Amino acid sequence: MWADKSVIYQIYPLGFCGAPFENDGVQESRILKVIDWIDHIKSLNADTIYFSPLFESDTHGYNTRDYTKIDCRLGTNEDFKKVCQKLHENGIRILLDGVFNHVGRGFWAFQDVLKNREASPYKDWFCINFGGNSGYNDGLWYEGWEGHYDLVKLNLHNNEVVEYIFSCIKGWIDEFDIDGLRLDVAYCLDKEFLKRLRRFVDGQKAEFFLLGELLHGDYNQFVNPEMLDSCTNYECYKGVYSSFNSMNMFEIVHSLLRQFGPENWTLYRGKHLLSFVDNHDVTRIASILTNEKHLPLAYAMIFGMPGIPQVYYGSEWGAKARKEEGDPALRACFDEPVENELTKWIAALAKAHRESDALCNGSFRSVVLQNKHCIFERKTDTERVLVAINADAEPVTVHFDAGCGMAVDLISGKEHDFGGGSELEPYSAYFWKMEK
Repeated sequence: MWADKSVIYQIYPLGFCGAPFENDGVQESRILKVIDWIDHIKSLNADTIYFSPLFESDTHGYNTRDYTKIDCRLGTNEDFKKVCQKLHENGIRILLDGVFNHVGRGFWAFQDVLKNREASPYKDWFCINFGGNSGYNDGLWYEGWEGHYDLVKLNLHNNEVVEYIFSCIKGWIDEFDIDGLRLDVAYCLDKEFLKRLRRFVDGQKAEFFLLGELLHGDYNQFVNPEMLDSCTNYECYKGVYSSFNSMNMFEIVHSLLRQFGPENWTLYRGKHLLSFVDNHDVTRIASILTNEKHLPLAYAMIFGMPGIPQVYYGSEWGAKARKEEGDPALRACFDEPVENELTKWIAALAKAHRESDALCNGSFRSVVLQNKHCIFERKTDTERVLVAINADAEPVTVHFDAGCGMAVDLISGKEHDFGGGSELEPYSAYFWKMEK
C-alpha cells in the first residue's frame, strides 16, 4: 500500500488557521492558508497530510454538528476542495479525521431528540434514557464519551447511523477525493462497524487507507485485513522520549523487539504502525525532552524504526507547548513556517526513509544495545540498513560484525568504512546502507 512508504504531516486545522475556539457562526476562508504551506511541506519530503477535524462543530472539531459541511470558521466546501486539488497536484495525499464514536450537542439529530424526545425519529441514534438526566440538565440521560456530555455517543449498532456515516464518507471521497481516514478513538468503535467500514471504503476507492487511534492493548485486534491498515503506536511514542530522558536505549529497543523483532512471538512484524514523537493531544517533543540535543535523535528514531513516520506542524522547527497549558497551546497558529537546522534534518530523514525499501518494509534486529547508544538492522531481500544512534555527549567507538566493509549514510551521503570499529560522534544518528 502507498501509505507504507509515506511520510505524514499532521495539521490541526482550527488551530493552524487561527480560528476562534467557540463556533461563532462567522464564515471565513481560513483553510486556504494550507496552500501557502505546500512548498514547506514538500521541502520536508512529506507526501501525505492528515487533517484533524475540519467539519462543522461546536468548538474543537471533535464535537461534530454536521459531517457534510466544512466548519464555517475554516471556510466553505469549495474552499477545501481547492486545497485538496492543490495538494493532489503537488503529489500530496489527504487523510481526514473520521470522528464516528460521538458527535457534539449541536449535531442536528441530537438537537431533534432534545426538542421532540420520544417522538424524535433519531432517538435510537444515541444511547438515551428518557427517565434520567444529564450534566446539562436536559431531562434525559445519554451516554457521553468517557463521561463527557459535550461528546454524545453514537449508537453504531443502529443501521441508520452506519448508513448515514457511510453516505458522508462517500461524499468526502466524491467531493474532495480523499485518500484515507484517521479514526478517532478507534479503540471505542464497534468491531463489526469497522469491518463494514473496511468493506465499504474498499468499494469506493482503491487502496483507501484506514488508520486507527489506539492507545494500549493488542493492536492486532483492530489492525488486520478485515479492519484497519494501521494504528497509532503509542507504546513506542512513550518509549522514544523516555529512553532519551533516562539515557536508557534499552527501553525503546526492547519495545521494538517485542513488536517487530525476529522471534516467533513478535506481535506486529510486517505491520506498518504510525510512528510519532508528538501530536495534537500530547506535550510537544521539544518541551518534553530534558536535553535539546536529543531532539534530532528522537526524529531519527521514528524515521529509522519500523512504521510510518508522522510530523506534527510546528514541531519540525522545535516549537514548544505542554499539555498542562491546555489543548489550545498544543494547537497553535503560526503565521508562516520556520526553516532551521531541525527542518533540514527532518527533510533528510524523510528523504532517506521514503527512498529506502529497508526503512519502509524491513525486518528489525538489534545489533548493539547499550544505555547511551544503539544500533539496529532494517533488512529486506533487496536492501540492508543499519540505524545507529548515540545519545551521549561523548563519542563512542563500537566494534561489531557489520557483515561488510563499507556503507553509505543515507542521511549525509558520506561513505563509512567499518574496518577498525565504528565511531559514533556525540549526539549523532546514521542510516548506513550496507554494500552487498
